[in-house]
Amino acid sequence: MRRTRRRANRVLLGLTGVVLFGAGGLVLLGGLDLPAAWHLGLPAGWPWSHPGDVLLTARQRTRWTDQGWWWPVVIAALAVLVLLLLWWLLAQFRRHRLGEILVDSGDGEGAVLRGRALEAVLTAETEALDGVDHAALRLTGRRTEPRVRAVLALAPHADPGHVLGRLSGEAMTHARRSAGLDRLPAEVRLREVKHRPERVT
Repeated sequence: MRRTRRRANRVLLGLTGVVLFGAGGLVLLGGLDLPAAWHLGLPAGWPWSHPGDVLLTARQRTRWTDQGWWWPVVIAALAVLVLLLLWWLLAQFRRHRLGEILVDSGDGEGAVLRGRALEAVLTAETEALDGVDHAALRLTGRRTEPRVRAVLALAPHADPGHVLGRLSGEAMTHARRSAGLDRLPAEVRLREVKHRPERVT
């Protein structure tokens, strides 16, 4: 679901950018008063084909201003547009971090486990694995279906396959059992730690 939202967000941003870039380029083309040959690609009836052209005539701009509903509708539409744009902007900086996990306590009511507490334990156990120099883990997803996103910095001598096997069989298994989860999927990214070359004498 999150991947779909992310993809839709990128498509909307891309389409918005293409439309704004294209409209700006056509306006610039008309405003520069270039030779007629340059205007052959403009759509029929395009309003900005010469520097003196305007988007709306005076009659079009003042057509509804004497109507009582005109200004309230304009202001309301602009306010909704501003709110939507602000929401979209804030959504780009939202931290998709899971704050808590719903644990099945067996009594029918359930319990809540803090996401940061599980992250801290899982990070500590992961960094204790042989070959892991540093680990950064984050819980995402939903309260009932958490997911783990991990970035592991591997030591020069580490075997990636061995590290992943121990991560899955030890740290992730312990975290899943302690939270009472049936499954705990994880996305793991590996990178190597840069180190200075050792001098051999």
